[in-house]
Amino acid sequence: MLTINSTVIPHGDEDLGDNLLYYDYNIDHLLSLGAKGLTMEDEAYVSAFRSFEGEVYENYIYEKLLRYATNEPEIKQFIIKGPHKNRTHAQSDALSVSWKGQIIYRARHKEIGEFDGLLFTDKELYFVEMTLVKSVSNLKKRLRKKRALLEVLFPRYNVKALLVLNEGATGTSELPEYASVWMTQPYSARHILESLSTRAPRAPMVRVESDKIAHADDLKVAAFKYYSTLTWMMRSLRNGGTPVNWDFFRRSATQRYHDIYTKVYVGYMSIDDFKILAPNISFEGSGAKRAIVAIEKDHSGGYFLTYFLRHSGKKLDNVTMTNDIARAIKKDPLGITLTEMNHLDKAMDDSFLLSMDQLSEIQKMLSTITHK
Repeated sequence: MLTINSTVIPHGDEDLGDNLLYYDYNIDHLLSLGAKGLTMEDEAYVSAFRSFEGEVYENYIYEKLLRYATNEPEIKQFIIKGPHKNRTHAQSDALSVSWKGQIIYRARHKEIGEFDGLLFTDKELYFVEMTLVKSVSNLKKRLRKKRALLEVLFPRYNVKALLVLNEGATGTSELPEYASVWMTQPYSARHILESLSTRAPRAPMVRVESDKIAHADDLKVAAFKYYSTLTWMMRSLRNGGTPVNWDFFRRSATQRYHDIYTKVYVGYMSIDDFKILAPNISFEGSGAKRAIVAIEKDHSGGYFLTYFLRHSGKKLDNVTMTNDIARAIKKDPLGITLTEMNHLDKAMDDSFLLSMDQLSEIQKMLSTITHK
């Protein structure tokens, strides 16, 4: 296993020159709050500054890892991004770097996964997550999704995660065994904000030369047809004479795709039945004809049912149940889920209708099984 810690990557950004100033930052909102007289005593300013500082921290660690990779014999390839790469538009059904300099994977022009950093050894592929969050307990779902996607795209590699955190971050003992953690000393981005806001002169970009530097769009990835796989999963889950084919559901390959999609669709309910299930949900002005039923994973190792209501072409709610009380969350109309709903409208015929009794049967089974 590749070992990365603060003893091999020095603290401080003196060795980076002004490279951090060459990354893209959206500081207009933050500067406008400062112009209004808001400071670190104000919650709105703190929130905006922390978001900016998180971006700088990601770029700071990326620059450190880039230099480390060039001198580490175990590392064979390090994916280049940001100002180190010429701007290009991201590709569909491929791993590539977006116009904003991020390593992403897209399906039909919709982003499926984003990676702060990627590095390869002979047998291992590490995806890097740099964050200033104080607790990593809620990162497990994100890690599962990224790992599962990379396992599909790069099947010959053992995929692992490297988390780079500030000292004092909690929840690391709850992380999966494939995740390693590197703790850094406290980081401040105030000097970067000052340089950007004053448009201070910056030194030329420091280019790192190495034969280990690789481009995401040059990597050969295994074929992954997002919507074809979604349809195959949906039909296979209904193939067995029961509401859900649990043998298929439990397969490792199914669970890997479950992590990529974050949900598996198992059918739909009539609107009349759903109104009985969730009487507190408003349907005023809604054109929803059915409620799509899916299974998701929770953070504690269990599963739960979640429902999607398409009220109109651009209005979609995700409904979850807690203690028999329904709660609706509006979904981004430009997000992947709405595109999936368009696909399901064509792929999910009358045979996918679930009765209330079948729904109860699914819920009963879910209460008896767990995941890692």
